[in-house]
Amino acid sequence: MPDIPNGLDRYAHICGWGTAVPENILTNAELSKMVDTTDEWIINRTGIKQRYIANDKETTASLGVKAAKSALDTANISPNDLDLIIVATSTPEHHFPSTASLIQDKLGASKAGAFDMGAACTGFVYALTVASQIIQSGSMNTVLIIGSETLSKIVNWEDRSTCVLFGDGAGAFVLQGSKVPGGILTSVLRSDGSGGDLLKVPAGGSAMPACYDSLRDNLHTITMNGREVFRFATRVMADACREVISEAGMTMDDIDFIVPHQANVRIIEAAARNLDLPLDMFIMNIDKYGNTSAASIPLALCEAVSDNRIKPYNNLIFVAFGGGLTWGATLVTWDVTKTTSSNQVWHKLRRQALYRVARIRSAIRRGTRTIEGALWGGEEMADK
Repeated sequence: MPDIPNGLDRYAHICGWGTAVPENILTNAELSKMVDTTDEWIINRTGIKQRYIANDKETTASLGVKAAKSALDTANISPNDLDLIIVATSTPEHHFPSTASLIQDKLGASKAGAFDMGAACTGFVYALTVASQIIQSGSMNTVLIIGSETLSKIVNWEDRSTCVLFGDGAGAFVLQGSKVPGGILTSVLRSDGSGGDLLKVPAGGSAMPACYDSLRDNLHTITMNGREVFRFATRVMADACREVISEAGMTMDDIDFIVPHQANVRIIEAAARNLDLPLDMFIMNIDKYGNTSAASIPLALCEAVSDNRIKPYNNLIFVAFGGGLTWGATLVTWDVTKTTSSNQVWHKLRRQALYRVARIRSAIRRGTRTIEGALWGGEEMADK
């Protein structure tokens, strides 16, 4: 592996990973009963055969919590060890508080800061880059990043150009600092806001607050200029891969696999042709999950690791594009192995106990604030 000059003696390594998906699966055949489409039409144009759809009780935070717990199990660390939680999502629980803060509470990560990151489908690459550079700076040592989406809740189920594409799910990585070279080697992040109208949810923000007209006209759902997004994506996916390789001082011959954002199989095929690479170098599972936005890269990566397709010390490129417009790539050496410790069972039991304590602590804090508000809230307002 080449020496990656970052001016520091610390590197960010992936030491834990995990995923979560909803219970319900929606197949193309089932979707064809809801909108004017067919299984053949969807597969030919997207490569998607099915997608997971969240029910009313499954949310971006609940899926994120499940993925985070799985990643903590793989890393075999306590939530108390986390310094920071970053959630990449386009479907947060609320405008505020952040989904990351809600997940922090559920995990009982009492020492962790938390914030959300909005870079659409490129969000996980952005979050991975920010987390790794925070660790490299020495200000924090252990960071949890989560890509979690419930896109089915913002899809117009009467628009066949978009509703066939998206699914729900979550993926998480735990990153830790080390003086051993490797892990997250380098990244490139780019944006072009002039293309913001090509892929967006028009209403719900300060530019178009929620109102009767916006609800009537389905302006709180995803709109997309598919033709222009396709042209943009096929260009920047290849460009970002070349750029991140150049930044690392490597060549394409040094790369074992590319893990792309799972938006459309035709986009991935076009990127492979553009890079003059065989398609089997690209990790794909879009047929089972659809486009899960910020969750798609960790979902694909974790499945490939579970299938033993990705081996220790493989060099990987994570590459994505999305609304904004945004795009980016991260080059990673997969120099991790799953923890096998004699104390692993004990640590897992301890984590489960901490999760129960976190629920109790959260309930006590909520109750205490309610009581304090009833006793002193009125006096404080009167003083003002």
